[in-house]
Amino acid sequence: MTTALDHLHLMARNNAYANERLHEACCQLSQEAFVAERTNFFPSIRETLNHNWEVDRYYLDALREEGRGLGVFDAPHLETASELKEAQALLDRMLIGFCDSLTKTDLSRKVVQDRGRNGRFEETIANTLLHLFQHQIHHRGQVHAMLAGTNVAPPQLDEFFLDFDRHPAAERYL
Repeated sequence: MTTALDHLHLMARNNAYANERLHEACCQLSQEAFVAERTNFFPSIRETLNHNWEVDRYYLDALREEGRGLGVFDAPHLETASELKEAQALLDRMLIGFCDSLTKTDLSRKVVQDRGRNGRFEETIANTLLHLFQHQIHHRGQVHAMLAGTNVAPPQLDEFFLDFDRHPAAERYL
């Protein structure tokens, strides 16, 4: 039987795998294509990937109770796909480590999230992780769609959990 902890361990690994595949594809773009204005919530592939990187830093800060809060958003945006790939991979390894360190009782523990003028809110670790994974999936999908308008084919990102048709790169994360 799969437990909630097992699920979160797998989701952290799936997140890292999908980010790696997507960032590898983005690294094949010219810098001009990477920063080109496109129709999306964020105006470019670069801005969308920077957003994911920033928000991951924000939630990891809250989960690890490091206390930077909204200050994580003060860092300058990264300029190139290779810079973002490296920075995101570091966060993904940190997230895997965090999830691997959790116990069942940690899931209901609350952590503080700084919401600026809206105040500071406490959310459970479980719900914060679920939100973080959903947020990543949502914006990876946007980048995936934007890649379809370039000369780089969007990669398959969903061949992770099932044995059938699992992408070879996924094996490194299991």
